[in-house]
Amino acid sequence: MAVSYNGLWKILIDKKLQRKDLTEQLNISSTTIAKMGKGEKVSMDVLERICRYLNCDLGDIASFEIEENNDGSK
Repeated sequence: MAVSYNGLWKILIDKKLQRKDLTEQLNISSTTIAKMGKGEKVSMDVLERICRYLNCDLGDIASFEIEENNDGSK
C-alpha cells in the first residue's frame, strides 16, 4: 500500500506556498519532504505539524493507494 500526498501538494498550490515553506516554518527536513515527494511513509508527528500549520485534517493531505499485484489483483 503506497501513500499519496497529492492532497498536500494541492493545498500548498492553493495557498501559494512551496515545499521549502514547510521546511522553514515547521522545522521539517528536506529529506522528509523528499520522502513525501516519492510517496514514502513519514512520521505522524510530521503529518500532525503540517495539519496544524495548514489548518486541515490528515485526510486532506494524505491518502493510501492500493497497489495491484502483477497478476492484476489487489
